[in-house]
Amino acid sequence: MSSSIRKSVNSDALTRLAQAIAVAVSATLAGCSSHAPQTEATHTPNIAARAKQKPIWLTEKPSPQVPQDIWERMRQGFQLQEGLGVNPRIEQQRLWFASNPSFLENAGERGSLYIHYIVERLEERNMPLELALLPVIESAYNPMAYSRADAVGLWQFIPSTGRYFNLRQTRFYDGRRDITASTTAAMDYLTRLHDMFNGDWLLALAAYNAGEGTVSRAIERNEKLGLPTDYWNLPLPAETQAYVPKLLALSQVVLAPEAYGVNLNPIANEPYFQVVEINQRMDLSKVAAVANIDEDELFQLNPAFKQRTTIDGPQHLLVPTSKAQLLTASLQTMRPEELISPRSLKPVFEGANPSEVAQLKRAYRVKRGDNLGSIAKANKVEVKDLQRWNKLTGKNLKVGQTLVMQDTAKRSPSRSSGRVNTVIAANSKSKGKSEEKQQTQYKVKRGDTLYVVAKRFNVEMQHLKRWNPGAGKALKPGQMLTVYQPH
Repeated sequence: MSSSIRKSVNSDALTRLAQAIAVAVSATLAGCSSHAPQTEATHTPNIAARAKQKPIWLTEKPSPQVPQDIWERMRQGFQLQEGLGVNPRIEQQRLWFASNPSFLENAGERGSLYIHYIVERLEERNMPLELALLPVIESAYNPMAYSRADAVGLWQFIPSTGRYFNLRQTRFYDGRRDITASTTAAMDYLTRLHDMFNGDWLLALAAYNAGEGTVSRAIERNEKLGLPTDYWNLPLPAETQAYVPKLLALSQVVLAPEAYGVNLNPIANEPYFQVVEINQRMDLSKVAAVANIDEDELFQLNPAFKQRTTIDGPQHLLVPTSKAQLLTASLQTMRPEELISPRSLKPVFEGANPSEVAQLKRAYRVKRGDNLGSIAKANKVEVKDLQRWNKLTGKNLKVGQTLVMQDTAKRSPSRSSGRVNTVIAANSKSKGKSEEKQQTQYKVKRGDTLYVVAKRFNVEMQHLKRWNPGAGKALKPGQMLTVYQPH
């Protein structure tokens, strides 16, 4: 035999020998186990059970952690950033946000009560989470925001669109201010627009700003001219041309706030408020006292109740999550009359009788031939006041435009020409009596909000807004505010 053949034979022999030994050992072990006492068998390792254990795959990735900050959760749900590239219109808006960091910071502070709720509702519908920033653009996250077009609330619904989406508007309740109802309406509207424009979110957003008719006509025009019909190429109003880039730029700032010098305070990724069912009329001030809730905070959660009384609205309240259980327990033990104050129908404008509300703040619709001078004269107000109340920089008016005006005759003449004057105002804590109040001019500091200033002077925020109708959606450092305090 050659050496290679001998090696092959030896290898085959070794293999057969090994197989024989294995059979013998198996038989021996089987015999031993069949004669072994039962007590000893309990100590034998369960090889079969061990073999059935689930294998550990080294390639298995750990599940992603739930963000602790709502801003991070929002970033993970952005859907509108792909394919934007370099866009001068977006860059222009981004530069503005970087130059005005306090705008987003203040809006984030106000929105901290509502953002978690809005993000969750958007996620339920698989909508882009950039839309949670839309109230920043619309109202600076101020549910009391009011525009010259009579748009109201976080999402800025005008009366007719609000009614179309089931937002009731009465003397006591305005669904456009209702946090949950208006959010549902806004998402219904945006979804409808998204479907109308074949799944194009940019066109849907443009239509939310300018109306679906405006956008549809712009698309038809470009089609006839053989031009592109995407958002970036449509001949839309200037405001709408800036509207979508503004939201996209804001989203990019939120993606990397440090890069733009913006300090976004963390907002806990957990519900801020909880819905508590009610079955009777009650005053928000009484509810706040019962549940140990700050009254202004409760009103910020339930701003739709215009007179701080639960009339005409839904049979529930939004309350801070930490106070919901206490309020629920308290409502079960209290008598109905304990939750209503004698002045429960007090108008929002302090010191007025119900019949005087229309005189204190009223609206005027511009007719053909009107001008600021004639309107001011007819309503016994000053032109400069009309401009201030309506944020008018010039004197041009449009037919059908709505002007807001207030009754300055209710105030007595000032008794000094300095920065602090004394006026006579009704004291909300007394019955029919009046007290002197001191008018103070406050200079806004960096980081101030209307809520912060109201707290500083121990006045209600709605009064601060009434005293400063031209204050705007976000305060600016150096801006002057009028504050009235007991003399």
